[in-house]
Amino acid sequence: MEKQDGSRERHIYRVTLAGSVINVLLLLCKFVAGILGHSAAMIADAVHSLTDFVTDIIVLVFVRLSSKPRDANHEYGHGKYETLASVLIGFSLFLVGVMICYDGLVKIYRAICGEELAQPGMVALAAAVVSIVLKEWAFRFTRRVGRRVGSEAVVANAWHHRSDALSSVGTFFGIGGAILLGQKWAVLDPIAALVVSVLIIKAAIALIKPAMDELMEKSLPDEVENEIRRIAGSVAGVSEVHHLMTRSIGSHIAMEMHVRMRGDMTLYESHLHATEIERKLRARFGAGTHIGLHVEPLKVNGRYERPS
Repeated sequence: MEKQDGSRERHIYRVTLAGSVINVLLLLCKFVAGILGHSAAMIADAVHSLTDFVTDIIVLVFVRLSSKPRDANHEYGHGKYETLASVLIGFSLFLVGVMICYDGLVKIYRAICGEELAQPGMVALAAAVVSIVLKEWAFRFTRRVGRRVGSEAVVANAWHHRSDALSSVGTFFGIGGAILLGQKWAVLDPIAALVVSVLIIKAAIALIKPAMDELMEKSLPDEVENEIRRIAGSVAGVSEVHHLMTRSIGSHIAMEMHVRMRGDMTLYESHLHATEIERKLRARFGAGTHIGLHVEPLKVNGRYERPS
């Protein structure tokens, strides 16, 4: 994870802007190819690219907000803006999937009723190939940066790129089948759009769930909490760590815990031990980690006793 917020923000801006350029080019290309090639699947794919561009804007705005320093009204920082961006991206993706699904079902129903659907052209097929290549490339470099800087919103945006690549794969087979098999198989084009919509909805749910867990203050995974206990317990003088509570705040985490030490320690000594716990935890989880420590003496027979 990137330790300096300024560097982290620059990486996020660069990778998001790079994806935006690809999205704008594909958006124009797909709409033109869908109209000229008479392809419902390609027009649906173009709408998906439009939502990709919108989510790029969401990432740029919300990451800027989340990187603002703590202030009197936001003493835990603004990290939840980034989580909110992930939720908005997920819901926009879900709505796009539902709309594409509905449009595909309507066209399939019309074909079943005997209506002749327009056969897609080669220009739509070529646009699908270009989209697959560019969006898979965008997915890979965006996910790599998102993981390196620890940004859920950037990783979510990467999966938006991947869902667009998958939708273009479905579009390719639908358009290709309709062209190869002739006019009577033109229904393969909306069928491809329908398959694409299912993939998009599935990807959207996968994005929304973890972001909603964070907004609902879900605890960190057990393996992370066990590591926190191990690090705190490794500091000299600490005999037990309990009442641990954890949560995520955007790209940072917050934790509160009780630690037991010898009752005959001076306040100065216990402060030194607590400071060492904080130093070790921030070295592992980042400088922006929020740590709340409550120091208490050992218990004898289940009771706190004044040291002799």
